[in-house]
Amino acid sequence: MLRGGVIGLICGVMISTSADDRPGYIASSPPPPATVTPDPGAALDARIVPIVDRVMRSMAVPGVVVRVRTPSTVWSHAFGTRVIGTDDPIGAGDFFRVGSVTKTMVGTVALQLVREGRLRLDDPVSRFRSDVPGGTGITVADLLDMRSGLFSYNEDPAFAWALDRNPARVWEPEELLAIALREAPYSAPDTEFRYSNTNTVLMALIIEQVTGDSIATELSRRIFGPLGLTQTFFPVPGDATVPPPSPHGYMYGSNASALISPRLPDDRLSAARAGTLLPTDVTALNPTWIWAAGGVISTAADLTTYARALVGGTGLLDGDLQRARVDSAAPLDPLDPTANHYGLGLESFGPMFGHDGAIPGFQTFMGHDPIRDVTIIVFCTMRDGPAGGRPANEIAYDIVRSMYGAP
Repeated sequence: MLRGGVIGLICGVMISTSADDRPGYIASSPPPPATVTPDPGAALDARIVPIVDRVMRSMAVPGVVVRVRTPSTVWSHAFGTRVIGTDDPIGAGDFFRVGSVTKTMVGTVALQLVREGRLRLDDPVSRFRSDVPGGTGITVADLLDMRSGLFSYNEDPAFAWALDRNPARVWEPEELLAIALREAPYSAPDTEFRYSNTNTVLMALIIEQVTGDSIATELSRRIFGPLGLTQTFFPVPGDATVPPPSPHGYMYGSNASALISPRLPDDRLSAARAGTLLPTDVTALNPTWIWAAGGVISTAADLTTYARALVGGTGLLDGDLQRARVDSAAPLDPLDPTANHYGLGLESFGPMFGHDGAIPGFQTFMGHDPIRDVTIIVFCTMRDGPAGGRPANEIAYDIVRSMYGAP
């Protein structure tokens, strides 16, 4: 999924993108029958703890929360400290920014509107916005499939510099869209997969236009409320706080440098590994910079509930539309049907369906295996390790390998 990510660890495919997270794609078929039985109960301690310890050390991650739910047990543990240099142990129930997991929620609301006849997947964007270049050829489905071709505003160097210079700035959604529309599209609509935050920002603006309500209201009314997600919310515009209990989020380098590479230069990398270079605390970066493409705050317990409903459809979508969503995920490599897949705001990685999320300070993995009813949630208080790579993804993929006996 992401630039510098580890999606290829399971599926052999890695997508390169920029400062936000980027997904990888999973084959929708289950793994071979010989690897079908996850280890329940206490066996998870021996499997998961060494994985987390290794990744925390190798990627200098200050804090991690892991929650694994199987049909027979719930394994939930926290590792590390909330604030570097303090004795403040992170808690398994702490609040985290979940980044692009939010995209699955916006996509779900859009599909609910399709079910209600208020949107159609083949509606052109020009029906709602006259200012989008090529909008007559871009459909609602293209936005959800990441196939619009529209430039991702967060890949603009001037935008990255603005985040570094003034992290408290409150961004309006229309400002984000304007940045994107000033740049030439990557490609013509529906010609290639290209992960872009602009797609979700535009989708959320269309949802607001169709419903007459804010995206925060729609998420609460359609997802958080019905599923009983009492610890999940979309921040009030301009509010950069994460409610307690919650950890701080950290980042090596800057938003501007991450556009070039999340990997530190060799001298700084050595210092980070030696502990003489500490990451920057970026907790206060105002989340309006990503808005509906990644602004939601939640807990591991709530995301577990959400992941199961998202993939199973119960309480959100059901029947033909849910099946169409799961089946829509197209291989990112058209010549390899076993490659990672993405469709209608849903990712697949190995046996798991869900999404990851990566924003400055935080990285999330959310996956659910509908065949075996196994859910994995991983939160980390760092988006990229000093040598690159996404820690929550690495932890999650190694857990999958360990539980399923994958090579």
